Amino acid sequence: MPAAAQPAAPVLPYATLLAFSRYVDRTGPAKATFVGGLRKQRASRSGFNPHGQFVKALKADLAFHTGGTHLNQVPDLVKPRWRPLYQALVPGALTYLASLGDPRSIELAQTHDALALLGGLPVKINPQFGLRYADGRAEAVRLHFDEAPPSGELVLATLHLMARHMDQVLPHAEPVLVDLRRGITHRPDPAVRADQVERWLAGEAAAFSAIWSTAA
Repeated sequence: MPAAAQPAAPVLPYATLLAFSRYVDRTGPAKATFVGGLRKQRASRSGFNPHGQFVKALKADLAFHTGGTHLNQVPDLVKPRWRPLYQALVPGALTYLASLGDPRSIELAQTHDALALLGGLPVKINPQFGLRYADGRAEAVRLHFDEAPPSGELVLATLHLMARHMDQVLPHAEPVLVDLRRGITHRPDPAVRADQVERWLAGEAAAFSAIWSTAA
């Protein structure tokens, strides 16, 4: 007799920093819809990052102190379907580069991914790159690509979780979130109490896991 089919392994709750910050930015039924989509994507192991070449171009300008040469060229190097997206991102990215000051005073730094645990929910902390300045400062940088500016909740969750694991990500660095379309850099607000943010995120993580476990 043929062997009985083995039941599929359960798809355990999991989120990237991008996914979790987008989740906390949603309200009501939109949260359940969003988590259900993430669960299906993880089960099928699908997913594609359309911004990969853009990030490489930005990092090349930072590494080689070229002030935007690679960013200006990259829209012509991608497939036509991605060209409008890249063209929309370039002006804000150039504004961000200019805001950093003298390109020669900045060095690209290697960051490392970390795995945060919020209750039982693993969240992958994965900045796009790090920066070191001539005055000794360092930053770990996440990029926000969306058409809409990041909400206060999204900024707060992103910066808190990066700061929480900075010893692994890039020791002694400050977390920053760059709203790339507008060239605006968000940094932690020293007035925010970390313990309150931690409680808020723990509740969000518990709800995320509960939705995940019931999603079809």
